[in-house]
Amino acid sequence: MSSNRPTLVEPRTLKGFQDFLPARARQRNEAIAKLSPLVERYGFVPVETPVLEHLDTLLGTGGENTNKELFRFLSPEEDPIAMRFDLTVPFARLLAQYPEKLKTPFRRYAVGPVFRADKPGPGRYRQFTQFDFDHAGTNDIAVDAEICAIMTEAMKALGAPSQRLHINSRKIVDAVLAGCGIAELDRQRHVLRVIDKLDKVGLDAVRAELGPGRMDESGDKISGVGLDAVAIEAIERFLEVTGATRLGVLDALSNSTATSKALDEALAEMRDLAGCLDCLGVGEADAIFDPSLARGLDYYTGPVFEMKLPSAPQFGTVMGGGRYDGLVSRFSHQAIAATGGSIGLDRLLAALEELRGTPLPSTHVQVLIVTFRGVERRKYLELATELRRAGIAAEVYFGKRKASITDQLSHANLLGIPIAIIAGSDEFDKGELSIKDLGEGAAAREGIDLRDAYREAGKVGQRTISRAELISSVRELLDR
Repeated sequence: MSSNRPTLVEPRTLKGFQDFLPARARQRNEAIAKLSPLVERYGFVPVETPVLEHLDTLLGTGGENTNKELFRFLSPEEDPIAMRFDLTVPFARLLAQYPEKLKTPFRRYAVGPVFRADKPGPGRYRQFTQFDFDHAGTNDIAVDAEICAIMTEAMKALGAPSQRLHINSRKIVDAVLAGCGIAELDRQRHVLRVIDKLDKVGLDAVRAELGPGRMDESGDKISGVGLDAVAIEAIERFLEVTGATRLGVLDALSNSTATSKALDEALAEMRDLAGCLDCLGVGEADAIFDPSLARGLDYYTGPVFEMKLPSAPQFGTVMGGGRYDGLVSRFSHQAIAATGGSIGLDRLLAALEELRGTPLPSTHVQVLIVTFRGVERRKYLELATELRRAGIAAEVYFGKRKASITDQLSHANLLGIPIAIIAGSDEFDKGELSIKDLGEGAAAREGIDLRDAYREAGKVGQRTISRAELISSVRELLDR
């Protein structure tokens, strides 16, 4: 006998992509809710662009590796298109496309998914959310300092236990490479991409890749830059420069690197940046100058930034950015200087969740209203409406019709709801309610094995109140 049942499709997620269940989705929404007013205090306004761009908009802007990572398609009109790999290139397009509407100086922020056909790994996905903030229309280094200040404030706003913003200048790196005889732009970019791998592969691998090349973990040959031993040694000395303060690093660079007009100008600009950071209250513990920082994208032209979590180094960079004065020139004959930062929300929040070590609550609900058979639903809806109008998130339990009180309280505990309101027909007749602090009750039951003792401990944190005391009693518990 044949079955008329349809063939089931296996539920699965694409490699490198992820679903956001309630706890993680809520975490991301709350992060955006904290970051948006932060950047708005600095004068940034929201802008949105499409996920899809014309292919020629994106090709060549980020470099050879980014070109390989583009998700490419044809539109219904047979136009070559691709999914955006960041939010910066679309912003540069906007500035060129709407010169009359987006008068510079202009500050914008944007939030949305970006896509890279990269090899998936811990904290590395093919779709991820970025929170970008950029300033266009000035080459004043004070704006770069503000971008750095926002990055450090953002980490504190999101509750990061520790942070360290690394800052360098592409102008300094370019001057050092020129001093090593590396003047060709393509070769400089190759060196930068190799240096950018330092945290991932280590100094020995970087040294090999600057020379003849090396084998990767899979045994494939990685082509080297082909530098001689003298140039490699000079670059290595540069990468290892340190100092006790930001100015100390600049002094050490000045003393250990072959001088040139370009290097002197770049160092002077970074000294100016150091002074601006001091004025903005960005301390030495929050932000350091790090000569080993390169940033892999080709469009950076000045200061570059990366935020790391010292207590979770396995997640790598969680924020990045820098100055890109030439990017808008790709779309317009008018040159527009710009700088900005980008927060990799998914990676950052995954790192913070691991550091926190406790599961995230998956709901905003503060009060669960327990229901009983035989009690009109409108009575519970009236309680919920009163709580919500008072600004308290409330949920009436509408699950299994025969769910016991224990089942309903377990539902609250699973979602991390801290308070329960319990009322049957007798309580409503008397004008009374029971209010229960679920956290206090759970703490009292911890480690108890005997059934009667466990049941008795479950009454801890529960008391009877009058109907009129609903709002004040709930607020009292929430304030604890």
